[in-house]
Amino acid sequence: MRFLIIFFLLFNSSLAYSFEINGEIIQGALIIGKEHPDKTIYINKQQIKLSKNGIFVFGINYNQTGDIVIESVDKNNQKISKTYKIKKRQYKIQKIDGLNEKMVTPDQDSLEIIKKENDLIKNAQLINSDFEFFFSGFNKPVDGVISGIYGSQRILNGKPRSPHLGIDYAVPKGTEIKSPADGYVSLAERGFYFTGDSIILDHGHGVSTIYAHLDEILVKKGDFIKKGQIIGKVGSTGRATGPHLHFGMNWLGTKIDPELILK
Repeated sequence: MRFLIIFFLLFNSSLAYSFEINGEIIQGALIIGKEHPDKTIYINKQQIKLSKNGIFVFGINYNQTGDIVIESVDKNNQKISKTYKIKKRQYKIQKIDGLNEKMVTPDQDSLEIIKKENDLIKNAQLINSDFEFFFSGFNKPVDGVISGIYGSQRILNGKPRSPHLGIDYAVPKGTEIKSPADGYVSLAERGFYFTGDSIILDHGHGVSTIYAHLDEILVKKGDFIKKGQIIGKVGSTGRATGPHLHFGMNWLGTKIDPELILK
């Protein structure tokens, strides 16, 4: 009888414990969660990484709708499930004129170059390392006026193009860019067609940041970078009408709104 009482208390205690998440369930959000490290976490039936410290993270795309279902499963296949409704956002339209026409409608040779460069960027952003650098939070990479916001529909030289999935800081050429968090350099490339001189930092669990249109790159692939370390300088390389920093954040293939994280 005593054994049954103890078992009942332990069983109900384990069921009473639920994972915790931090962040609003809204388009463009990065959500960080905490759970017992011996559990398994699923987001909409997809298993995601749970660290040895019980940390997990996932992103919500700019146009994702419906529900987010988080399931926590223990070794005895006992499940705790919670469903969250994704909050929709209203995005603005941004018109940019004065671009070189080849930057708006590239020719076939340029499209082949762009595809190769995009593959390099994509591969760097799909790295799913065990680091937990993202957990310490992010600082702004530069101080300046935000000239381009996340999710805005781009009208380039009068032609509709893909939404802008990052934020732009309008700052002078040569402004030093500081790493917003610890991370490893997963890409440091010059002369990309659209993004110009570019850097990607891996912050762990699929969380990465990208820095585009740089004038100088001061790091190389594989370097470990501390929060606040200078990684490059602002420029206007690639598709740009003037000096600015494009700062983007990703969770694997999902584009995140950096402003939500910086707030």
